[in-house]
Amino acid sequence: MSDHVYKQIELTGSSKVSSDDAIRCAIARASKTLRQLHWFEVVETRGLIEHDQISFWQVTIKVGMRLDD
Repeated sequence: MSDHVYKQIELTGSSKVSSDDAIRCAIARASKTLRQLHWFEVVETRGLIEHDQISFWQVTIKVGMRLDD
């Protein structure tokens, strides 16, 4: 197994559907311009409440990208 080096970035995804969907949206968008996305860690979860219901999710994640050898 060779050693790897990772760069971390922080992203915030949003969704009207769920916190999981907010994470998927952030990763999908990042993958359009970034390479070697390897892992993620949830840092913060927030939501908006309207009329006593959750109407929006926001999830901040750290994403690790493996640097090319």
